[in-house]
Amino acid sequence: MAVIKRYKCQQCGYEADVYTGKGFMQQHIVTMTCTSCHRLTPLVVGGIIADVAPSFSSEAGRICLYCGSSDMVRWDGRTCPRCGGSMKATGKENFWV
Repeated sequence: MAVIKRYKCQQCGYEADVYTGKGFMQQHIVTMTCTSCHRLTPLVVGGIIADVAPSFSSEAGRICLYCGSSDMVRWDGRTCPRCGGSMKATGKENFWV
């Protein structure tokens, strides 16, 4: 099942959506931390789109959707990209395809 979970920083209040599961075209979305704009950014990886566009087969060489920087690392699932505080799931969830 593919779900979007809302996360919120316990210290500064920063909020972001985190995608889990696989979409209907077998893609998954990796949450990255942009070290330039200090935001969580989703990157579509794999699935049918990667068969057509090989650049989508991994996170390598991808850019931040918000600022265009390539300075990104995979999000650890807990650290706020803005203040370094603790991000927790809020309980708000939606499905995605």
